[in-house]
Amino acid sequence: MANILDIRRRIRSVTNTRQITKAMKMVSAAKLRRAQERALAARPYALMLTNVLKSLVSRAEIYDPQTNQPRHPLLAERPENNILLIVITGDKGLAGAFNTNILKAAVRFLQSKPGKHIEIEAIGRKGRDFLRRRYPAAKPRMADSNVNAEITMVGELVGVLNKVEFDMAAEIAQRVIERYSREEVDSVYLVYNEFKSVISQRLVVERILPIEAIGEVAVQQAEGLSLQEKERAIEAAKGTGVGLKPQDTSQMDRAAAKFATAPVDYIYEQSPEELFRSLLPKYVAVQVFRGLQESVAAEHAARMTAMDSATNNASDMIDSLTLAMNRARQAKITKEIIEIVSGAAAL
Repeated sequence: MANILDIRRRIRSVTNTRQITKAMKMVSAAKLRRAQERALAARPYALMLTNVLKSLVSRAEIYDPQTNQPRHPLLAERPENNILLIVITGDKGLAGAFNTNILKAAVRFLQSKPGKHIEIEAIGRKGRDFLRRRYPAAKPRMADSNVNAEITMVGELVGVLNKVEFDMAAEIAQRVIERYSREEVDSVYLVYNEFKSVISQRLVVERILPIEAIGEVAVQQAEGLSLQEKERAIEAAKGTGVGLKPQDTSQMDRAAAKFATAPVDYIYEQSPEELFRSLLPKYVAVQVFRGLQESVAAEHAARMTAMDSATNNASDMIDSLTLAMNRARQAKITKEIIEIVSGAAAL
């Protein structure tokens, strides 16, 4: 049986660890609430931009009447020979299976595209480290080069998820748009964790280019939370002030729906075609920005749940060690009593 002093030291060590995990859970809960507020604050702009583009679609000739081909390069669909995959993971660990599940979804997508040349851009240290070990780094392939069935790393962004800014998302979108317009890539996919609430989130592989329809999300793969994961998330959210249901945005959506959708002829300072051409890249940037924001919120939710499980496991371990210590102390006392009784009987 273990020494009582060793058990006490281990209890003290586990108690200190429990204090750390409990503090990390509350920190993640606070960051999650702020991430949800930032995502909600960006929603009106995204909705109004979508409505403006929908209005312009009905008023501008975005397709050539003779060839029936789209006039904007971001609407043009081509055979998928060269694919760009953007994988959004976290920069830190201690978030349960958050990063692992995203990387598994990315690997499944890569396996679903055999014979294609796929270029990967990783956002987040965890995804960068994993993908860089499996796939070699290479420069972006030019449009006139031969297509080979290979997977390469073409870019990485690390340490940018602590504070997600729209300028960063716009820069990523602009780089992607330029490559798509030059026909260096035929499609662009985004792998991230779509977050609505603590119990309403899913892993998605979303195609952002080419644009199929304004305001519609082209989800290629999706995987939601299991019942057990939802139950753990509910337990972790208790007492943290984090809502379990998605925030009610119906009033905001109704206000945005009235913008640029009235059945009247608007007078534009520029032609509808020019406005559509200039606003469509912003729409792509909004899609990337939304993916970054929701991925950050999902990471905080996963870390909150993981730290809650770690705290509960530490409490169970302390109870088990306390029971073992009491048994060891009781055995020691019983042994001493037996020795005293035996000594007295020998006299």
